[in-house]
Amino acid sequence: MDRGDGQTTHEPASPTGGAAGETVCGDPFDWAARDPGRALFSVRGGAGPDGADGWRPVTAAEFAGRVSSIAAGLVAAGIAPGDRIGLMAAPSLDWLACDFAIWSAGAVTVPVYETSSADQIRHELANVDAVAAFAGDARAAGLLEEARPTGMGPVWRMDEGGLDALAAAGRADAAAAAEVERRRAALTAESLATIVFTSGSTGQPKGCMISHGNLAAAVRAILTAPGVSDRVLTGDASMLFFLPLSHILARVVALSLLRSGHRAGYLPGPGALARELPVFQPTMLLVVPRVLEKVIAGAREKAEAGGQGRVFAAAEATAIAYSQTAGDGADGRGPGLMLRLRHAVFDRLVYRRVRAALGGRVAWVISGGAPLGEDTGHFLRGTGIVVMEGWGLTESTGAVTFNPPLRQRMGSVGQPLPGCELRISDDGEILVRGPTVFGGYWRDADATAATFDDDGWLRSGDLGRVDNDGFLIVIGRTKDLIVTAGGKNVSPARLEDCVREQSLVAECVVAGDRRPYITALVTLDPEAFTAWKQRAGKPSEATVADLRDDPDLRAAVEEAIDRANTLVSRAETIKRFAILPAPFEVGAELTPTQKVRRHYVLDKYADEIDALYDGPRT
Repeated sequence: MDRGDGQTTHEPASPTGGAAGETVCGDPFDWAARDPGRALFSVRGGAGPDGADGWRPVTAAEFAGRVSSIAAGLVAAGIAPGDRIGLMAAPSLDWLACDFAIWSAGAVTVPVYETSSADQIRHELANVDAVAAFAGDARAAGLLEEARPTGMGPVWRMDEGGLDALAAAGRADAAAAAEVERRRAALTAESLATIVFTSGSTGQPKGCMISHGNLAAAVRAILTAPGVSDRVLTGDASMLFFLPLSHILARVVALSLLRSGHRAGYLPGPGALARELPVFQPTMLLVVPRVLEKVIAGAREKAEAGGQGRVFAAAEATAIAYSQTAGDGADGRGPGLMLRLRHAVFDRLVYRRVRAALGGRVAWVISGGAPLGEDTGHFLRGTGIVVMEGWGLTESTGAVTFNPPLRQRMGSVGQPLPGCELRISDDGEILVRGPTVFGGYWRDADATAATFDDDGWLRSGDLGRVDNDGFLIVIGRTKDLIVTAGGKNVSPARLEDCVREQSLVAECVVAGDRRPYITALVTLDPEAFTAWKQRAGKPSEATVADLRDDPDLRAAVEEAIDRANTLVSRAETIKRFAILPAPFEVGAELTPTQKVRRHYVLDKYADEIDALYDGPRT
């Protein structure tokens, strides 16, 4: 399929956009027309119920007007249909407004992660011939200027009145405003909406061409999943976002919330989450599993510090057992009388405190980006917080499978969303087909051809299996598969995920390719490490580097290693491990979406790994 600008895209096996011409670009204006006073968003500012700073509503009419003004400002500045515009900022309502404004001007959004280096920014913006960019603050503006590729025009600051000035210029130009209306009406499902670069966890980031039809199909798939519209998105449902909107999953969920007409708020990151949750009081959250693990670890550590460690452990076991027997259409039998009584007691003693840590009203959590531990999912469901785990790719415009409220199976990533298809290849790779599948990689015909098989199915690069009820279980990455010196194939993901369930552990990377046995590198969670030192009677000023060989610390980590080893055959077990002196950093060992850059880690810590194969095995 030729898009008309020299880019040839893959023709998906299924229609790209559902209804002819369907896009998400018109959603703000549709709401403004039929319910202009509807509070679609909240932003920080104004007095809360206790007189402190709170969140004030933003109506559909206000947001649509803001988008139109910025879009007209872009047209007045010379932005042409099809131009690519970078967008580098923390999550905010203005991020979403700029995204819609770029589309309304007929242009293409190129999200840039705030954690990107100048070299990464330069590569991405030069690759797409970006003509301009939005910067969320002075730091982003400085990086964009430093990385400015040849031929790129203005960098508009979104703060310090920069975005207001662009919007004012648009309001003053009647011709530009009329042109915006024409361009927005001209958009179709096949129109290119965004180029989203992959995280780079398995190599150089590639630009995924995602159409307006892809986005519309992804939104439709989420909203039509069983139980979403009639259970999750009901009444005064709301969500507080803090994950980067540069990530396709967060962006599609934000678009889904807008289409359903429910309130959203945005935080620039997780730092203020604990403070803002009880003020905003969302009913939903979008998280990566580590956030949930830290909530549980925090509650456990608080209980242990107060001498209630045994009570919490009993409550945890009860919640897991309660969830495992809960009737949900997939794996439930229903709890017995004694279990219901224990659950009621612990709800008053423990579970309400866990819910309070998430603001008090959160009942639904969407988890993605990394595997969720089964016990974590069961524990939270047992406390009254349902975690809906899914799986997908940037190339599939976000989620392909989903564990909706009405049909869940812990340990799986759910069943295909409406309109999405998947199958497992002969060599175990998960293949995907449907209207959410992207059109290919920008200016990379070879990579595009390689990512589709002869029948038009998208190769995900993930290994998996489908159980008898159609639930997908992801086993690991094809490129991560380890083959030991003895010829044993080992997928590291299952081991790593289990080790990470230990609250003390931040990350685990398994090694052993062409080696005689399996080893692991482990990093510690800073907050959990501080709490552990206090419990273990270690000096408060001691660092991980000071204690990495401490027998007590190694014993604590070894508990997680031993637990993971029970899941695999003897040949796959972790025989030795090393505790690294510092946590992984985004931009180095971690991608902006918190995925481990495995090959980078294995190369950087090659000496540490080599040392695990010297001397006697433990």
